[in-house]
Amino acid sequence: MVKFEESVRRHSTNVFVCRRCKSKIRTTMAKVLKKKVSCRKCKGDALRPVRKGKKV
Repeated sequence: MVKFEESVRRHSTNVFVCRRCKSKIRTTMAKVLKKKVSCRKCKGDALRPVRKGKKV
């Protein structure tokens, strides 16, 4: 299976996942580290980067 670099960059760069409700948020790492971003659904500020694993 061929992975296109621009597609991988578009789907996994600057994407974070809420640790509480698992929703995805697109923002920068600087805003996450400064706690300027919160989840839209549960208002939590604990975010992690999305895992760049294989899709089934």
